[in-house]
Amino acid sequence: MGDESNTLRVLVATDCHLGYMEKDEIRRFDSFEAFEEICSLAEQNKVDFVLLGGDLFHENKPSHSTLVKTIEILRRYCLNDQPVKFQVVSDQTINFPNRFGQVNYEDPNFNVGLPVFTIHGNHDDPAGVDNLSAIDILSACNLVNYFGKMDLGGSGVGEIAVYPVLVKKGTTFVALYGLGNIRDERLNRMFQTPHAVQWMRPETQDGMSVSDWFNILVLHQNRIKTNPKSAINEHFLPRFLDFIVWGHEHECLIDPQEVPGMGFHITQPGSSVATSLIDGEAKPKHVLLLEIKGNQYRPTKIPLRSVRPFHYAEVVLKDEVDVDPNDQASVLEHLDKIVRNLIEKSSQPTASRPETKLPLIRIKVDYSGFSTINPQRFGQKYVGKVANPQDILIFSKSAKKRQTTGVGNIDDSEKLRPEELNQQTIEALVAENNLKMEILPVDDLDIALHDFVSKDDKMAFYACLQRNLEETRTKLNSEADKFKIEEEDIIVKVGECMQDTGGRSVTAQSNLNSFSDDEDTREMLLSARTTNAGRKASGFTRPSKDATDVAKTGTSRRGRGRGTASMKQTTLNFSQSRSSAAIRSEEVQSSSDEENETNEANEVVESSEPEESPQQTGRKRAAPRGGRGRGRGATAKRGRKADISSIQSMLMSKDDDDDDEDDRPKKPPPRVTRNYGAVRRR
Repeated sequence: MGDESNTLRVLVATDCHLGYMEKDEIRRFDSFEAFEEICSLAEQNKVDFVLLGGDLFHENKPSHSTLVKTIEILRRYCLNDQPVKFQVVSDQTINFPNRFGQVNYEDPNFNVGLPVFTIHGNHDDPAGVDNLSAIDILSACNLVNYFGKMDLGGSGVGEIAVYPVLVKKGTTFVALYGLGNIRDERLNRMFQTPHAVQWMRPETQDGMSVSDWFNILVLHQNRIKTNPKSAINEHFLPRFLDFIVWGHEHECLIDPQEVPGMGFHITQPGSSVATSLIDGEAKPKHVLLLEIKGNQYRPTKIPLRSVRPFHYAEVVLKDEVDVDPNDQASVLEHLDKIVRNLIEKSSQPTASRPETKLPLIRIKVDYSGFSTINPQRFGQKYVGKVANPQDILIFSKSAKKRQTTGVGNIDDSEKLRPEELNQQTIEALVAENNLKMEILPVDDLDIALHDFVSKDDKMAFYACLQRNLEETRTKLNSEADKFKIEEEDIIVKVGECMQDTGGRSVTAQSNLNSFSDDEDTREMLLSARTTNAGRKASGFTRPSKDATDVAKTGTSRRGRGRGTASMKQTTLNFSQSRSSAAIRSEEVQSSSDEENETNEANEVVESSEPEESPQQTGRKRAAPRGGRGRGRGATAKRGRKADISSIQSMLMSKDDDDDDEDDRPKKPPPRVTRNYGAVRRR
């Protein structure tokens, strides 16, 4: 690959975990020293850009100190006058969904000589109401190009579309796909759901075909198959890919490995700093220099020299000859011997580590048949000699001995990692207790709990609740629009129904305006009884024409009265809730107690003269003689001002035959309260 103008040079690294152990006096700068060495290697090898595979930060909300140190390193190595020799020919507003929507080196206000492309991992993934992460801060500062950010939104499996960043350098065309970390269980279901994950291919243009593109995928997911549902199988990925950069796994497997039957190769650079003191982290750390020309590539692994040395050993006490189960001193002597040998081994300077650092030592002790030792007391003698004196020893008991004959040993990659033990998800708790979640989805609650505990996101549950409430409101509004009935339609329907009832429409309107007022209803009923009594009985003064009209048209009251009268009822049903009006007519028979109430009713009618001003319509009446009777005037409940005087004024406005009524001012209709859909007269 001697033709530099057509060769794209990329430095690949993953899992830098900036800010890890920042409060430890010995190990606080380990992650920054390794990251600065990576940027220095990119500058020395004159790469076109740096490609990071997630977990740039160790925490979702890094401290101010971590952010400052990271920005200082990126500013030192990325901002310079070196020319950028490749082009991004895809739609950058889709690739980089921020406010600026362009690759950082094209900004005329910045001199970016070393572009950095990165996705997010599970430690620094976006969270909160605004779906932001610490990488968004670096992107807003124009220091990195953040791609592969997927906004799943809502519950359920969801759908995503993966758009590539199309990079062109001479005759080399690279389609760079990025897939930021998604919860393994959810992404596993998405891959098994048809059309849930859509891979967008480059369009054919300028005589180029799709096969001319070299396709690279960067993802950050669990690869160890301890649980098939919590890991991503390589066979889920599309076959058109050529090269895959797999982040999240800290074991350094830098040499590309071909997946049988798939046609692509996978490289696993591993972490640049040891965060879990296990066997996989003890392997030497490397980064990968990837050179691409046309459809061919050449990988070159580069060791990291600034990484703190880490030595790991396993001891089975019952297999050791010089250890006595009844003599604890012999156990301590044997373990001290192992630690001293590891310290002496790490203290020897090598070509890859010119500067000696205090090593990390981890001994896994199988103490079956023995008593344990206090690890902190054991490590006190190694303070100043090792970087982790408080946790040199870790004790465990082996289960039943594995049958290795004919089966083969279990690969180291299949071992359970410490951080995955003793974890229960909400799905498991719900299934175990046979609970039924009816308000919030289980998947969303599980994600919110994870963000609250692991990422210290105090707004995780609030964001989950707000998102589900917004989805529910949107769904209800869309359903309501289908069955919505306009107010004018209701008015027309009520008018048609009232026309069918004939002369009872006036009373229906009065009933609609005040049908929920019990005391006003009693006054109207009493007026009707008074009129009937004056018409049938002799010896009483002839009632007024208004009262006679009220008696002829009938009155309405709520359907809970009792009596021997036969009743006819017509009900108008409306589609809106609480919008119903009942039009009833009844013939009220004379009873023995009507004679006792007639004088009181006449007083009520006489006191309701039409000369009253509209403001006095709803004023409280004076209590009549005879105590608290059914015909007693009272103040309308809850501010309703409809009474018998308003009914009379409404009836008198329609009487054209009475000459005396022409000179009287017409009173406005009673005020309608609540949302009962009163009928407007046209």
